[in-house]
Amino acid sequence: MALTKNERRLRIKSRIRKTVTGTSAQPRLAVFRSNKEIYAQIINDVTGETIAAASSRDKELSTAKGTKSEVATLVGKSIAEKAIKAGVSDITFDRGGYLYHGRVKSLAEGAREAGLKF
Repeated sequence: MALTKNERRLRIKSRIRKTVTGTSAQPRLAVFRSNKEIYAQIINDVTGETIAAASSRDKELSTAKGTKSEVATLVGKSIAEKAIKAGVSDITFDRGGYLYHGRVKSLAEGAREAGLKF
């Protein structure tokens, strides 16, 4: 029996999470993408704390006009600014089982433009 789209993504996600972990020196940038919104968190997996978070539902970004990819770029810039303010500049990127394409790629490029290194 074929896997559903979500089951396939979760399988890929678990395969990625075997190797990608966030430490205090290099936390993990986790991405979640729904049909309408996109969310990003910077996580230290050693202590289990979220250092910074941003989403397209944030007050300053919810009024942004444009395509979903353009909004994802703004979310990437927002998460990068929050991370740099918290003292984080190097991260590992966790695409969450999604293809590195479209909105996920736009978020990553926006974060790179704003100063995060990965």
